[in-house]
Amino acid sequence: MSTEGVKIIAKNKQAYHLYDVKDKYEAGIELVGTEVKSVRGGKVNLKDSWVSIDDGEAFVKGMHISPYEMGNIFNKDPLRKRKLLLHKQEINKLHFEVMKEGYSLVPLSLYFKKSKIKLEFALAKGKKLYDKREAAAKKDSQRDMDRAVKENAKY
Repeated sequence: MSTEGVKIIAKNKQAYHLYDVKDKYEAGIELVGTEVKSVRGGKVNLKDSWVSIDDGEAFVKGMHISPYEMGNIFNKDPLRKRKLLLHKQEINKLHFEVMKEGYSLVPLSLYFKKSKIKLEFALAKGKKLYDKREAAAKKDSQRDMDRAVKENAKY
């Protein structure tokens, strides 16, 4: 993802803790008007969302977009499945990877790229508990080393 013309709306920070990311993909997302207004207001939660492939189409499920306050009857269900805009070859490749190797498709971030809303998702494999502990220990030791270097720099 290039950073030119990109404004991040929401991130799934927990995804990197729970999953080992193999590949990242970018897709457009099909939204209705009131959902776009809510997204512009930053009222999106990716925490419990996932991407699934049903009948040759990719969908993001569990992504919560809060109803737009001024939307009245035009508001849709906040947790409805939303279609991802991908090429057929990409969908087939992802479906093959998920079925063959036991990977999951996990949303990482939602952002504006120029005027379009894009979803970045990853082909990822779930981490085991010991992997999570190891990553946390490595992060802590790195933080301690950085802190020690900063202390020594003062003197």
